[in-house]
Amino acid sequence: MTEATHTNMIEAERREFLSYVWGAGLALLLTLVPFALVYWGLMAQSALYITIGVFALAQMVVHFRLFLHIGFEHKREDLQLILFSALLLFIMVAGTIWIMSNLAIRMAMPA
Repeated sequence: MTEATHTNMIEAERREFLSYVWGAGLALLLTLVPFALVYWGLMAQSALYITIGVFALAQMVVHFRLFLHIGFEHKREDLQLILFSALLLFIMVAGTIWIMSNLAIRMAMPA
């Protein structure tokens, strides 16, 4: 192994490590800010929902880019990964809403 190859490998590992550090920091920030907004009640409820949604989308972009290393160039494998992730998220969210609404109906007090 030549010295240039070794240097390139070290530099690639350093870039990847920094990507993970930036990703962890941004993910933590994008999680703590909505929690703080809810805790301190700084916004109206509808604006708070929109803000939480925007922070959630930003966190998805951070995870895709910095942890999964999915760039903006188009690759079929990346598209399949994103679509499968979206399908899983939809199934989990829809299932949770369905179960919770069913439980709410079943637990309602009779009139």
